Amino acid sequence: MRARRINSALGGVAVLALTLTACGTADVGGTGSGDDSGDGGGDTITIGVKYDQPGLGLDEGGTPVGFDVDVATYIAEELGYSADQIEWTEAASANRESFLQQGTVDMIAATYSITDERRDVVDFAGPYYVAQQDILTQAGDSDINGPDDLEGKVLCSASGSRSAHNITEDMGIDAELREAGNYSECLELLNNGTVDAVTTDNTILAGFAAQNPDDFRMVNNPFGEERYGVGLPAGSTERCEEINEAITKMWEDGSATEYLNSAFGETDFAFEESTPELDACA
Repeated sequence: MRARRINSALGGVAVLALTLTACGTADVGGTGSGDDSGDGGGDTITIGVKYDQPGLGLDEGGTPVGFDVDVATYIAEELGYSADQIEWTEAASANRESFLQQGTVDMIAATYSITDERRDVVDFAGPYYVAQQDILTQAGDSDINGPDDLEGKVLCSASGSRSAHNITEDMGIDAELREAGNYSECLELLNNGTVDAVTTDNTILAGFAAQNPDDFRMVNNPFGEERYGVGLPAGSTERCEEINEAITKMWEDGSATEYLNSAFGETDFAFEESTPELDACA
């Protein structure tokens, strides 16, 4: 892993741009469940990504950009879809399972951590990256330097995420939870002092901190493990195996490291550069 220097140019937008973009989803190609004809499927493939996470999935003028978007594009091309056959849809943390269950999307690459609870309702390929959890505070806050310092503090996490519960339930730390619709809303609450800290994956926090180094401070004391998977509808064993092959190739040919450098190369975030161990497709 390498240390990088923060540069506020990442994403190129100010904190006001962190507010939630329009919630309307893109039109779904075909049935939204994929038509396995032709090279890779139907005329299009519909992929859910985040629209409000700098460095990972950020809407820039109607087109999402970031590491997750690059990974999803690579995978789609390996499945036989060109970039212009991809229909992008915003997938917030709270609606990822429902989007897969309802056929709104064909797959999701949206900092979607693989958990046993989620495996009960959807399938996963991957992981394509293994992140860790960390904490973001106001830039002038020197009191919070790890999970233990959150005792009695107000902690924000996005709806549908397990990050805050990892601290209050798994670690037994008595912090007051404040749930927001997404992490952009958490950043607004942190900026105005409504909450004391935001917790989630270090990849997500690094992007926000790099955009606004004068406003926010990443604690840089990682803990836990967040294994990013490609979410698929239940029963997608064959497609899972195809995606795992694509993920392996992506790391072997250097594309994954190239995407990480593009997303975080000008920050001090020490991203992981080793190939993750893939789960077997059930």
